[in-house]
Amino acid sequence: MQYKTVVVIFLILVLSIEINATENKDSTKVFGWFPSAKSALNISQISLKDWSQGGSNSLTWVFTLFSGLDYKGETWHFRNNLKLAYGRTKLGEEDFKTNDNELYLESIVSRKIGWAIDPFFSNTVRTAISEGYSYKKLPPTKIANFFDPGYLTQSLGFTYDGKKVFKTRLGIAVQEVFTNEYRQYSDDKSTKDKVEAFKLETGFESVTDTEIKVDKNLSYKAGLRLFSRFESLDVWDIRWDNLVTAKVNSYVNVSLNFLIVYEKAQSYKTQMKQTLLLGLSYTII
Repeated sequence: MQYKTVVVIFLILVLSIEINATENKDSTKVFGWFPSAKSALNISQISLKDWSQGGSNSLTWVFTLFSGLDYKGETWHFRNNLKLAYGRTKLGEEDFKTNDNELYLESIVSRKIGWAIDPFFSNTVRTAISEGYSYKKLPPTKIANFFDPGYLTQSLGFTYDGKKVFKTRLGIAVQEVFTNEYRQYSDDKSTKDKVEAFKLETGFESVTDTEIKVDKNLSYKAGLRLFSRFESLDVWDIRWDNLVTAKVNSYVNVSLNFLIVYEKAQSYKTQMKQTLLLGLSYTII
């Protein structure tokens, strides 16, 4: 299954480059469709032979893609954002291990009504791209796969768009959790005689995005998502994704990604992931 994922990522990259080659951008356009895409491939490799100080050969690679497709009209605004990240690590004679495995897609449609805030409807999709494992014990334990679990969230409410620097929205939300093999994410603990493969939750969702140009070659981007169920408003799911990017030149940059996740259905502990990478970056659109 893993080689299929690599092929899919390669095809996405090739298709994106083709889009860039055929797209005729007009910087003076006020209304219409505005595509954007940025990809990065980061590789770390160590090779040793007869090395007296010890150590092991290692290879790590991570591919990321951030893309968007916005429509701006006089009345309607339609935004689509996609984050795709996948990477693997090999240490010595061990098999490759997955170190990044995420697909995050959100679509928001809003209508201008002449207020400081606008009504909106959004749909968000979250899932792993491929098989995910826990490596705490041997042999590794498979704990996730594509859309297993898969999270869909629809929200209706009001949004404030501070242009590129700051955007926030708050609404009443419905969240669906789909599973197949890993039903611990969708199981209703109150029904002891069965294990459900689907779970429906209602509550509030808040999403805030910010993008700050700190310097000419330094930027900070963050997204904070909060979700709480009506029956337990004192408990909130949290996803806080932070990305600091320092541009070395047109194709090389250094990036620091820090992701914090708290979701009681997944783990009672706060999950944290930190990635520091130096690699190739290409602005496709």
